[in-house]
Amino acid sequence: MIDHTGATVSDFERSKQFYTTVLASIGYELIVHFPASKTGRTDVAGFGENGKPDFWIYKGEPNDPPVHVAFRVSSQQLVRLFHQTALDAGARDNGPPGPRSHYHEGYYGAFVLDPDGHNIEAVFHAS
Repeated sequence: MIDHTGATVSDFERSKQFYTTVLASIGYELIVHFPASKTGRTDVAGFGENGKPDFWIYKGEPNDPPVHVAFRVSSQQLVRLFHQTALDAGARDNGPPGPRSHYHEGYYGAFVLDPDGHNIEAVFHAS
């Protein structure tokens, strides 16, 4: 079971604002921010829900190749809201909301590229 994951970003403040805005659309919030003076290495920020950060961004040289992170949501409506919020926040479209039956029946997702080109997805799995 995965406990947490993350991505390295080139412009920490820009990405922190991007993720704060975009992830709020699916119920995530910025839970913690540690400056480099505290970590001894670099600025980090953790996002999640219910007080538990499980998605982290780190200031530095962006991952190459970029990473793919998918956030599971509870409805197709949240997939669409995530996608539109991300586009409004400056993301690039990497796949509009819709069914992706080639993954499996009931898979409904949307993909965006964050400011560093990381492929960020919201996905709903219908029962």
